[in-house]
Amino acid sequence: MTEHGVPADRWRTELRGRLLAARRDRDALRTSVLRSVLSAIDNAETPFGPVPSAGAIADSAAGLGVAEVTRRVLTDDEIRRLVQREIRDRLEAAEQIGSTQPERTVMLREEADALTAILAEV
Repeated sequence: MTEHGVPADRWRTELRGRLLAARRDRDALRTSVLRSVLSAIDNAETPFGPVPSAGAIADSAAGLGVAEVTRRVLTDDEIRRLVQREIRDRLEAAEQIGSTQPERTVMLREEADALTAILAEV
């Protein structure tokens, strides 16, 4: 952990603040990118191990929260690699569709640029 607590919480706080600003500015591109990164962080925290299943009602776990599984705690480096992967995915997709969908290609590159800026600032 850092002095700011769990790194994912620090990233979430920063990204949510930016998301609110992007929504206020009616910036659809930044809003989309920020939502995507927040979702990617949430998805990356999904536990690796088996998730308890309730099965039949008779086999269900009894009690509030008994079947809950602890989420993974991501380090700052893991989150940065995750954002870098998001950038790479967008650039690869832009390259693949190339001239067949020029407007989408431009948008993917702009999203990658926005993610690069976020990575440099956070």
